[in-house]
Amino acid sequence: MPDPAEQTPSSSSESAGAAPAARRPRSVLVTGGNRGIGLAVASAFAAAGDRVAITHRSGEPPAGFFAVRADVTDGASLDAAFAAVEAEQGPVEVLVANAGVTRDQLLMRMSDEDFESVLDANLAGAWRVARRAVRGMVRLKRGRIVLMSSVVGLYGSPGQTNYAASKAGMVGLARSIARELGSRGITANVIAPGFVDTDMTRRLPEATQAEYKGRIPAGRFGAVEEIAQAALFLADAGYVNGAVLPVDGGLGMGH
Repeated sequence: MPDPAEQTPSSSSESAGAAPAARRPRSVLVTGGNRGIGLAVASAFAAAGDRVAITHRSGEPPAGFFAVRADVTDGASLDAAFAAVEAEQGPVEVLVANAGVTRDQLLMRMSDEDFESVLDANLAGAWRVARRAVRGMVRLKRGRIVLMSSVVGLYGSPGQTNYAASKAGMVGLARSIARELGSRGITANVIAPGFVDTDMTRRLPEATQAEYKGRIPAGRFGAVEEIAQAALFLADAGYVNGAVLPVDGGLGMGH
């Protein structure tokens, strides 16, 4: 086998001075893509030249995207949403399962409904959209699934047993998909964001924000664009499968 260090420009697929081949636009779907991290992810894919659709459950969607109403807890709603997206931009090649909810409460006070509804939306919802997306991916023999977890899923958080359990479950879900469908050219990976500068964190009291930042080696909250860059990376990384990529400033390292 020739030594790559001795490879001449004429034998390389990227000769000196040659422009890299343009990447083919892909059909991308971001659930919960109407605000916050989801909107940043959708915007990053659109800026990269992909055809991007988003789902939203309520309100008016942002301009510039093909938007469909969908409820990740309702299989029929998702079927209709996927059908609309496929008709508009072709089978989904990149799925970012971002939609989720919180219902925080201390363990002794948390109701069955509070626990079950969060798992249904966050974990079962990600499973539902992945199940629907892989129909087209298997036919195409390629696909990227990115599940949006949280540092809380591995680190834990008081008052969030439901949310932490749902986000921890993303790891087993992604790794099972990776083992089941990796031979079909389909990858499934997890992003675990830490504290991110969003409307939710901005509403926290300044003292609470300072306390959280004190635990983060980076000393700051992340930007939504930094989460979006991680999603772009995983959508391009064909040999990364079943991985958990923390984007948390070092908060959860070792977990």
